[in-house]
Amino acid sequence: MSRRLSTVLLVAEFALALIALSLGQASADGLNTSAIDAAFGRSGQMLAGDVYKVGFPRKDLHVVVEGVDIKPGLALGSYAVFKQYGGSAMLMGDLVLLASEVEPVMKSLGQSGLQITALHNHLLGASPMVFYMHYAGMGDAGKLATLLKQALQLSATPLGPPGPAASPQPAWFETPVEQALGHQGKVAGGVLSISVPRAVDETFGGMTIPAAMGTAQTMNFQDAGNGKIATTGDFSLTADEVAPVVRVLRDHNVDVEALHMHMLDDNPRLFYLHWWAVGDPATVASGLKAALDHIRTK
Repeated sequence: MSRRLSTVLLVAEFALALIALSLGQASADGLNTSAIDAAFGRSGQMLAGDVYKVGFPRKDLHVVVEGVDIKPGLALGSYAVFKQYGGSAMLMGDLVLLASEVEPVMKSLGQSGLQITALHNHLLGASPMVFYMHYAGMGDAGKLATLLKQALQLSATPLGPPGPAASPQPAWFETPVEQALGHQGKVAGGVLSISVPRAVDETFGGMTIPAAMGTAQTMNFQDAGNGKIATTGDFSLTADEVAPVVRVLRDHNVDVEALHMHMLDDNPRLFYLHWWAVGDPATVASGLKAALDHIRTK
């Protein structure tokens, strides 16, 4: 099947869900989070926009970039997000995979009817190299979760109930980073995460995609030793924003690591730019703030 035909079929499936809703044929029930939890063997978190997120951090991996041991929350967080649209649930997400895991996981997702929407790297200097696979699907929430877990079982991704959450510990770099960016974040697992939504929500197949489903500007920071921090994340950019953001990041010694798309038929068309930098907290954050100034955010 050609990529064009696959895209048309996926968009048609999403459109049919909307038609059912408009004709009053769709169920008014909300998202079945209990079925999702049962399928995965772990609970998720309800986010803004009625988005339910389940995380699968790759705590089994030891990835190093430029001598920095990457914490799972910095760049190794596989996840699934669900949102109910009438009688159908939308599933989207991003999987962190080793090269040897890509083909079996992709084959399983494809055979189950889930659409692969992107496959790329985030960090050029990662050892071992890891890849990021985006996917999407529409249907019954519990069934979608079951199909995704079947694919995840073909990787070494830790599944089942996670261990007890560690008590949140403040990060020494939190204040200077937040002050330079002008936005507050949350610290978990030694990683400060800051999210800034776009001014206009993206749509896919005619359905609004809330920022919590992965369209926000996401910035992560961790200790890199010797009074420095490491940062990576992704900016979601319209076509006219790409060039100025690339220029500003490079002017501030922030390396551009990847540029790609996550969806096949989104509007506006968004490009996702990933970066990497190590340095003084205020200096690094100031470079990201300069880039944010060229992005239409709320």
